[in-house]
Amino acid sequence: MRYVLSLLALLVSVSSAQAFCGFYVARADGELYNEASKVVFVRDGRRSTITMSSDYRGDPSEFALIVPTPRVLREDQIREVSSDIIDHLDAYTAPRLVEYFDRDPCGPEILFAPVIVEETAAMTGGLRLPTARDLGVRVEAEYQIGAYDIAILSANESDGLTTYLTQEGYNIPDGADLVLADYIADGMKFFVARVNLGRHSASEAQELEPLQISFRSRNFMLPLQLGKINSVGEQDMIMMMLSREGRVEPTNYRNIRVPSDVNIPVFVEQYFAEFYTRVFTKIAARDTVVTEYAWDMSWCDPCAADPLPAADLVTLGADWVRDGVPPEVFVTRMHVQYDETEFGRDLLFQTTQDRANFQGRYIMNHPFDGDVSCEAGQQYVTDTRARLTTEAATLRAMTDWGHADIIARIRRSVPTRYHP
Repeated sequence: MRYVLSLLALLVSVSSAQAFCGFYVARADGELYNEASKVVFVRDGRRSTITMSSDYRGDPSEFALIVPTPRVLREDQIREVSSDIIDHLDAYTAPRLVEYFDRDPCGPEILFAPVIVEETAAMTGGLRLPTARDLGVRVEAEYQIGAYDIAILSANESDGLTTYLTQEGYNIPDGADLVLADYIADGMKFFVARVNLGRHSASEAQELEPLQISFRSRNFMLPLQLGKINSVGEQDMIMMMLSREGRVEPTNYRNIRVPSDVNIPVFVEQYFAEFYTRVFTKIAARDTVVTEYAWDMSWCDPCAADPLPAADLVTLGADWVRDGVPPEVFVTRMHVQYDETEFGRDLLFQTTQDRANFQGRYIMNHPFDGDVSCEAGQQYVTDTRARLTTEAATLRAMTDWGHADIIARIRRSVPTRYHP
């Protein structure tokens, strides 16, 4: 049995006088979503560079990738990219949990200036099968890139393309004809990649590396439809968009930001993955693109991971970056969650001049664990109890977790004097 993965077409404010020594604790990256695909999209003028990283794990003989593209790609427009780079960018842009420790209120003040589709062997029965030409399909180009065998196809009609793919061993799901017909009508080509077992088995890599394609196109677009045809439920896709100018936003769907700069109880550190998944799922309305991060890549605060080096940014397609010079790269991380009934049109984007920084950031303040017998300390205890009560209400509103359970967990995580 063989599989095809259609990836694209196819995952109370902090007071400076009361808190210090903040540092990054955890991140809500792509690893939270078992069915998440990660896509890096660099757009520079009309040039698009798309790096596709799937969550596929399994026998490489059961993997292939099909992506609509606007034109026939040359061999030098296709390459493998190390998954480490994608993982690094995922970590850098992920929503993050940070923690602070309240200072001693009695001490001196301290100031701090794809959809997976079954593919079976074609059963010829000894009959002559129609050729690609008979079916109106043309193999425009064939390449060997790393561990992959690449074919670029064009077609006159969707039924001819599906017949050809079926003969080649692909079991195309019901409904594919209509989606393929739309792409064919738009003049799209089809990028098909399979693992070459001979070259892959000789490699030290245990997982399939991401594939990258580059091309020029008037449309700033990410195809989404093929990946929904055989969906077995909700899918996640994380899109990390890089530009010279500023934030990237969708033009044909609603765009919202994930809640941020929210104070939450310290016990959430133990449940951050569950917490963020609940937060995201609650706000991810139908046909909505959620922005999780938008930032100038020359720095970060707090850093969920170090900024990417210039060489890695160039590898992803930002070839205007020069080593030793602060990179003029703005990253936007967007996240969609959908099933086969949503996002009936492919995602269209535009680059804006907005360079305002934004991050999904969740803040824990550890109450001071020491002598608070002074007058200021007693007031601090009163204020902290009120703060924890507010944090409990905020957490319940964001996650729908039970109030009594939240209060019980807060009480287990802070000294008795602060119990709400």
